[in-house]
Amino acid sequence: MKQSEIKELSVAELQEKLGETKKSYADLKMAHAISPLDNPIQLRNVRRSVARIATELTKREIQ
Repeated sequence: MKQSEIKELSVAELQEKLGETKKSYADLKMAHAISPLDNPIQLRNVRRSVARIATELTKREIQ
């Protein structure tokens, strides 16, 4: 997800998206541990999406 897309979401949507993205990351990690992924860059992209969403949530809590 891009930062511009994340900024448009509400807090509730961000929390829901964070849960989904974390689950997706865990599933990808497990699949990669069993047999290598075709595109291991997916792991990095999903991990960064988790960080972007979490950062936006924290930023909104502070304000």
